[in-house]
Amino acid sequence: MAERRPRLDQPREHRSRLIPRLKGVDPEKFGVLSEKFARFMGTPQFIIWMTVFVGIWLLINTYGPEALRFDPRDLNYTLLTLILSLQASYAAPLILLAQNRQADRDKVALEQDRMQAERNLADTEFLTREVAALRLALRDMSTRDFVRSELRDLLDELDERDAKAAKARAAKKKARKAKAAKAARAAAAASGAPGIPTGEAAPGVAADTTAAGEPPEAT
Repeated sequence: MAERRPRLDQPREHRSRLIPRLKGVDPEKFGVLSEKFARFMGTPQFIIWMTVFVGIWLLINTYGPEALRFDPRDLNYTLLTLILSLQASYAAPLILLAQNRQADRDKVALEQDRMQAERNLADTEFLTREVAALRLALRDMSTRDFVRSELRDLLDELDERDAKAAKARAAKKKARKAKAAKAARAAAAASGAPGIPTGEAAPGVAADTTAAGEPPEAT
């Protein structure tokens, strides 16, 4: 039978412990206290005071009076050795506890940084796509200079059309006047009015030509 492996996406089942937990101890407060102790042991003040303490201890028990030697040299400073061993035995687990708490915080911070990096990457990709879409849209848009040039060309074309139309109207008007004058002369010559020499138009014809814009011939 295959061994059952724990799944990472499910909480771990409660297991019985050989050493029961103390109900009156707050793990958070104890962890904070251990971190303070570990930080204090890593400061120059602790090293200086520890050195002063050990030096005074050795001076008293080495060169002090016999009545003040509570940890004599003959016994190889047994009490001092016991104190330092006891300090080291408690300092190591407290430092490890502080390191574990710091490692947990680092994991949380790393996870948050990873999530923030993913969000930043998603935002960057979105902005990149939007900028690319804007560039494609701007290719189809007309710039201000292009619109100005097109309007200028359109105005020039309208001016040319107006000028051509004015010339055409003037030419048509002149042609109508010439045709009317010619028709009036032809009608006068065909009627042969008495008393009017050849080459002179009748009064009605003169009026017509005058109204047409041409001065009558002198009599």
